[in-house]
Amino acid sequence: MDRIEKNKAEILRYLGYRNQEIDSVTNMIIEEAIDEINYLKKEKYIYRFFCISKGKGKLLLDNSSLKLIGNDIKKHLNKSESCVLMAATLGHDVDTKIRYYEKTSMTKALILDACATAAIEEICDRLCEDIGDIIAQDNKKLTSRYSPGYGDFPLNIQSDFLEVLGAKKSIGLTASSESILIPRKSVTAIAGIIDIESKAEEISCLNCNKYAACNFSKGDARCGT
Repeated sequence: MDRIEKNKAEILRYLGYRNQEIDSVTNMIIEEAIDEINYLKKEKYIYRFFCISKGKGKLLLDNSSLKLIGNDIKKHLNKSESCVLMAATLGHDVDTKIRYYEKTSMTKALILDACATAAIEEICDRLCEDIGDIIAQDNKKLTSRYSPGYGDFPLNIQSDFLEVLGAKKSIGLTASSESILIPRKSVTAIAGIIDIESKAEEISCLNCNKYAACNFSKGDARCGT
């Protein structure tokens, strides 16, 4: 499956489609929205490597004040002695256009929002591929990404997460008092670094405390990220 078709499949998933046929009008709006996102997005990202200190039930990142809280993130990083923190954004223009369509055409707003979600996930996937190539030289690989708000990993860690990365200065990414990322079409995540022969811990939809309310679940063993 080429990248365009993969993106369209992801977009349909975010729109709630499950193997249904889409009509020609919806398909046309999706294709126009993909082009619009590609024009509007100003993708930026940053990442940093950290060694992990484990003790007394806590995970600390060396040379930082960030504490990784929650049993789920501990399980996710249980085979990792180091990790990578990352943040990526599409920029403010995408948010502005979505808000515009919310006032003029809710259908377009929903489709553009889904296209933007697929676009930021694609950026994160590419970033992880690039990081994976770097650490493969040391016979290491990445676990899957894990973001604040997943499981019992608290969302309110966002501001500290961004501060440790220096994300405001480097890519213009901040968080509101409610820990919502600004620009909204952005992602923060952590991935463990493990031996290349190790089996990575999979993120399970069924074990996630957001499963019942999640609109993005693929309905199988793992979530969309």
